[in-house]
Amino acid sequence: MKSNDKFLIGIVAGIVLLIIVAFGVVLSRPKPEYRAEDTPEGVVHNYLLALQQEEYARAYSYLSPTLLGYPRSVESFAENVRRNSWQFSRNRETDNLNVESSRLLGAGAEVTVRRMTFSGGGLFNSGQQITTFEVTLSKYKGAWKITDSEKYWLRCWENRGGCN
Repeated sequence: MKSNDKFLIGIVAGIVLLIIVAFGVVLSRPKPEYRAEDTPEGVVHNYLLALQQEEYARAYSYLSPTLLGYPRSVESFAENVRRNSWQFSRNRETDNLNVESSRLLGAGAEVTVRRMTFSGGGLFNSGQQITTFEVTLSKYKGAWKITDSEKYWLRCWENRGGCN
């Protein structure tokens, strides 16, 4: 066998090995898990994860019933999310959401969430966009509930009559 053939076989074997390692890394990533619901950070994390997982009953349970436009039922909430899907980017492959910090504000709290979005970048573009947004919570019957958010939220939930 020529030395050129051995070199080519080595390159192909290296590429195959890299592909196998990449698949192993992707498949071994831990699945996102829900957190304890006794902190504002845990509630916000769980709300966003439930939306991404399309577990609407769970996501709905984190909304404050004190909202003027509180959805009448889980089905109504799910319909609101589906009809306004562009407001609830739920693409786990391109969106990465992380709770960054929280602040207690009197009887309420404000949680900052970092959103990293990945897209097909160009030659001089990484395809990565990082933004932050705030989620506001208050206590309702001893539990933290979401009362407002800059993202993953519908403004009609804050208005009398809701999204009907």
